[in-house]
Amino acid sequence: MNLDALSLRPTGAGLRVELRVMPRASKTAIDGVRAGRLIVRVTAPPVDGAANEAVVIALAAALGLPKRAIRIIAGETGRNKSVEIDGVDAAELRRRLNA
Repeated sequence: MNLDALSLRPTGAGLRVELRVMPRASKTAIDGVRAGRLIVRVTAPPVDGAANEAVVIALAAALGLPKRAIRIIAGETGRNKSVEIDGVDAAELRRRLNA
């Protein structure tokens, strides 16, 4: 997966990452980068926060972090979201996603 085009911004405790979420996918997966956004496919529907919860779980699993380290800070009701991820820098995030 080529993560060089991924738009990352440092925060006090980690990074801000822009996502493009695709709910109701056939499988949950992190599927590359498009237009600077990390593509996250989740099987959950976009109803009652189910897709948001699935995004947090998928990112936590892919990065080896607890769910509490990942917060959706913008775009809770849309496909484009901003998340803050605590405990990693840009190089570490890219390394963990490529593993």
